[in-house]
Amino acid sequence: MSTLLTALATAGPLAAGWSVHSAWMRRRLQTARRDPLTGLRTRDGFTRRATVLLKDQRAVVVLADVDHFKQINDTHGHAAGDALLKATADRLAHYVGRHGVAGRLGGDEFAAVVLDDHGTAADLLAVLHGVLARPADGLDPAVRTTVSLGWVRAADHPGDDLSGLLRRADEAMYAAKQGRAGVRRAGLGRLFATVTGRRSGRRGSRTDASEMGAVA
Repeated sequence: MSTLLTALATAGPLAAGWSVHSAWMRRRLQTARRDPLTGLRTRDGFTRRATVLLKDQRAVVVLADVDHFKQINDTHGHAAGDALLKATADRLAHYVGRHGVAGRLGGDEFAAVVLDDHGTAADLLAVLHGVLARPADGLDPAVRTTVSLGWVRAADHPGDDLSGLLRRADEAMYAAKQGRAGVRRAGLGRLFATVTGRRSGRRGSRTDASEMGAVA
């Protein structure tokens, strides 16, 4: 009996120590998947959650890119640029809500996956475009810009994974930016050259292969 008690007494602190270590590791992992500036998920964290959401037929993929961001940094400084990115992220996260996911893919590029319960994604994204163009709280009103949005309904392209849907949204976003349309849905229309699913020069593209992406 004494041997059993001794073993239990020894195992107790070890189990407690492992529990604390596991909790610490989970916090570190969660922190690593959050962008330190905006609080949104990083590309890795976004990809994990987005892939799960894309199993739902209501899923819509959105790509957002801040217009003239370099000009904001050059004119008003990086602190103003960071504040603008934070405001954009906060507004995008509010739009996405608890049942979707938003992430910062890098620089001034953001992505989201939302579940479109009522088929009103186009209307809601038009509203979001206006919200994203508002000046950030606490900043000089001159520090403002628009955000171009491209989106695609996953059910329209059942053969595409997240990468393919992001490509389509990226092409639609580029068309919106070029045409100053604000928001554009991916579909049939003008073609833009892409490299492994991204326009040449975009983050995530490579130079060893190419294809064409369709947008409307």
